[in-house]
Amino acid sequence: MNQPFVSLCPEITRSNALTLIDWLEDEDVTRYLSDSRHVSRFIEQVVGRVQLPILTHVFNQGGRFFMAYDRHNVPVGFVRLVKNGTDCEMVLVIGNRDTWGRSLGASAIREGMKLAFFDMRAEKLIAKIHPDNTRSIKAFLRSGFVPDSETPALTSLAMSAQRYRRLLREGHATQAAGISITEVDKARLYSLIELGQSAEYFELEHEIERAFVVDPAQMAQDVVTMNSRVLLAVDDQPMEVALVYPEDADDDAGKLSVGCGIGTAILGYKAGDAFNWRVSNRTRDIRIKQVLYQPEAAGDFHL
Repeated sequence: MNQPFVSLCPEITRSNALTLIDWLEDEDVTRYLSDSRHVSRFIEQVVGRVQLPILTHVFNQGGRFFMAYDRHNVPVGFVRLVKNGTDCEMVLVIGNRDTWGRSLGASAIREGMKLAFFDMRAEKLIAKIHPDNTRSIKAFLRSGFVPDSETPALTSLAMSAQRYRRLLREGHATQAAGISITEVDKARLYSLIELGQSAEYFELEHEIERAFVVDPAQMAQDVVTMNSRVLLAVDDQPMEVALVYPEDADDDAGKLSVGCGIGTAILGYKAGDAFNWRVSNRTRDIRIKQVLYQPEAAGDFHL
């Protein structure tokens, strides 16, 4: 869990807005942002005019706005995604200068790609960057973007949905540990996603897309598959859970839906794996301590 980690949160609080103003008044942060002064004035006007603790609806006008948090739940920047037809443009700012050089920008790019392609269903994601902003250009190129167009004032980089999914399956579009899923579970979970029952399923689809697909009879016995019972440590607190389909979920009984939260997080990981995942607007440290029961290991292939 020492790898760079950023999560994107859609809720924008009044406190977030004040933090954004501070960032946008820093010339080092805004050096390459063409509209930073306009944005700063807009935020100041919003804070003065709208006396509400939550300002999400204001920031989402004309696009979708996300605060970027590190693994300690500290805001470090923001991402804005603006969809125009089938294309989507990403604006990324790491505003906390103390975190520069820690690859948090690259981590935010990966989270932005997940949202653009799996939630917003964009066919192409574009980043328009000042040519002197070499740090940002390198971060997007390392994330798999390719040159799209260039003028003296702007370098445009792009990622297609097809390329993103290929990189995801090859493991190049994520720094997360590899996960495995059975052929049967994959088919059932995709049927669930196609029903479109929840907006949160884009996270599940992302995990399925990047997973290594295994024949049920060949699945390692220490991997979390559907209907497995697992001993976890969540923020160092022990938790015994079963990973189930949404219709069988019962939080009080420890039956977690694969469609959201920790349920989505643990799918495909194996005993000993540890990672971060954002649940209910906070980042949780999750460790798979032991797989207590796995249907495939028990020969229960009907489950």
